[in-house]
Amino acid sequence: MDSLTYKTISANKDTVDKKWVLVDASEQTLGRMSSKIAKLLRGKHKPSFTPHVDCGDNVIVINAEKINLSGNKWENKEYIRYTGYPGGQKSLTAKELFAKDPARLVEKSVKGMLPKNKLGAQLFRNLKVYVGENHKQEGQNPVLINLNELK
Repeated sequence: MDSLTYKTISANKDTVDKKWVLVDASEQTLGRMSSKIAKLLRGKHKPSFTPHVDCGDNVIVINAEKINLSGNKWENKEYIRYTGYPGGQKSLTAKELFAKDPARLVEKSVKGMLPKNKLGAQLFRNLKVYVGENHKQEGQNPVLINLNELK
């Protein structure tokens, strides 16, 4: 009898089981919601998690305009970017970015919690954020998940 019957299973692109998940962002705090979404995108909630493989789920976020920020973050939190030219540093507060596009606020928050490499860019493509109840992925039959029940 072989004493080494247990082998570590490493997931790959062919053996991964990807699902479509729907998340309702209404009345959720931005940072706590984003960390749970990043965990779903990365696949850390699955027993077959493999660090170098995209084994996470595809996540659809609806009602991005109904998120909350705690404290004075609406006025104090700044998003800074640089055009590449001298004197080209631009900044927006969370309130200004929210007024332009609430979905971008959620996308920036989740993207900052993903790995900063090619895998992170690939994982970010699995995120779809929408303002309002309607989304374009009805054909995938996404499963609604309550983020408050996730760890």
